[in-house]
Amino acid sequence: MPFVPPAARVLCLAAVVLLAVAPTAAADGGWSVVPSAGGREARPYFYAEGAPGTVLQDTVSVLNPGGKPLTVRLRGADADNTRSGGFSVRTRATDTGAWITFAERTVRIPARTRADVPFTVSVPAGATPGDHPGAIVASAAGRTAAVRVHLRVEGPTLSALTVEHVRVDGGRISYELVNRGTTVLTPKLAVRAEGLFGEVLDRAPRTLPVELLPGRRVTLTEPWPDRPTLDSVDVEVTVTAAGGAHDEAGVSARFVPWGAVAGTAAIGLAACAAGGHWFVRRRGRARETPDAGQPRTEAELTGAVT
Repeated sequence: MPFVPPAARVLCLAAVVLLAVAPTAAADGGWSVVPSAGGREARPYFYAEGAPGTVLQDTVSVLNPGGKPLTVRLRGADADNTRSGGFSVRTRATDTGAWITFAERTVRIPARTRADVPFTVSVPAGATPGDHPGAIVASAAGRTAAVRVHLRVEGPTLSALTVEHVRVDGGRISYELVNRGTTVLTPKLAVRAEGLFGEVLDRAPRTLPVELLPGRRVTLTEPWPDRPTLDSVDVEVTVTAAGGAHDEAGVSARFVPWGAVAGTAAIGLAACAAGGHWFVRRRGRARETPDAGQPRTEAELTGAVT
């Protein structure tokens, strides 16, 4: 995005360009929103950088390869992380999305045509240095699509994160990551576990498929299918990221084969019950059976002395 002085905030109206698309290729009628090439190579997203108080300018393109006209509504949005670390946008814009102004918010695009819509990003004078991820959202024909805006405000930045709430639940290790800094982080994860008889898990650092945005919290899980059957272990989760971000946290867990323990206990209880029943029956019989081998005299029965 080239720099545009604050005085030059006048935007051109959307330009409409005929697409070189054959009618058969437009049969599906699908539309898309992308950064305008403008003679450059295709860009997967917008990237802009500027100091607080500057105004940045670029162009977004909406392509309508279908055979019918299309009415598209554009808006700016703040980027967000889903709880599991995916990319999403917030309904209400208070950051980058609120700083985006379009030449036209509603554009009617004829069939097999591309509309190029200029827009500006006005960075407030008091904007915090660091990354301010956003998006341009387009809505039309009951569908919504977005293209990301990577905005960095010039100035000192901080890369920092924390690992929290580590848990072992069945065959997985779950934990939360929180971006405490001002830059977007792509974290690396390493996991170790030490049992009573030595190391039971050692996974080298690997990059997670997550872009953790500043101020966001995500909950992630690490599979552990070959966990111990009977052991007491200490699990340690270590996360690092570019810029010196680093943190680690751990949890203790005990693995007990409760099924086998319950089966053994049931067998023991059954054996005790059977032994007790045999003992009670034997004592009962001893009390009821007379001593037939020794004849009793009258003196023994009455206690009289002859």
